[in-house]
Amino acid sequence: MSDDQKILAVVDDHPIVIEGIKHLLKNEPAYSEVLSFMTAASFLAYARNNTVDIVLLDIMLPDADGVDVCKSIKELLPGACVLGMSNQSERSTVLNLLQNGASGYILKSTGAGEILDCIKTALGGEVALCSEIRDLMVNSLVKDAKQLPAVTKREKQLLKLLAEGKTTAMIAEELFLSRFTIDTYRKNLLQKFNVKNTTELLMLVTQEKLL
Repeated sequence: MSDDQKILAVVDDHPIVIEGIKHLLKNEPAYSEVLSFMTAASFLAYARNNTVDIVLLDIMLPDADGVDVCKSIKELLPGACVLGMSNQSERSTVLNLLQNGASGYILKSTGAGEILDCIKTALGGEVALCSEIRDLMVNSLVKDAKQLPAVTKREKQLLKLLAEGKTTAMIAEELFLSRFTIDTYRKNLLQKFNVKNTTELLMLVTQEKLL
């Protein structure tokens, strides 16, 4: 295996999905191995002693909830990209998965070319959403946004640093403020924009070009 080749795992209890992904990737030189697991337990057991670069994770497994499994995967394999896969297009599920460390979300009905693009996007360090999910998220946020509040210069600084993926500790150090102050700013922003979490906040301010 060359250094730039990736190991991909499919965790899904439907053989047709597994075979479809394997067929899709069989002629893709970027992937040295495509592994498959039909339960969360079998994959997590494998992940304790092995590494993979990207996981295509069914969010409705027979033995576990995919959102919880995502969190467990990220604890075992912090460097792995996890892409949720589902037939469901629920905004809350997408947000919960992203909050638990996922790199994206794709519908099982997504076309082959778009699936490949999403995998590459995730491996590139960006959030990868298939077009149908992306449209769902944007439309929901725009509908909820109505009259957006103004942001102060300091709040804009904080939003920019959050968008860069920086932690509370990193932001506090960069802005010469305490962690408590940064957390207070963040909580105030969630309340101001009437959103549930930082992921939803960043999607909204990015869509509305407030950054």
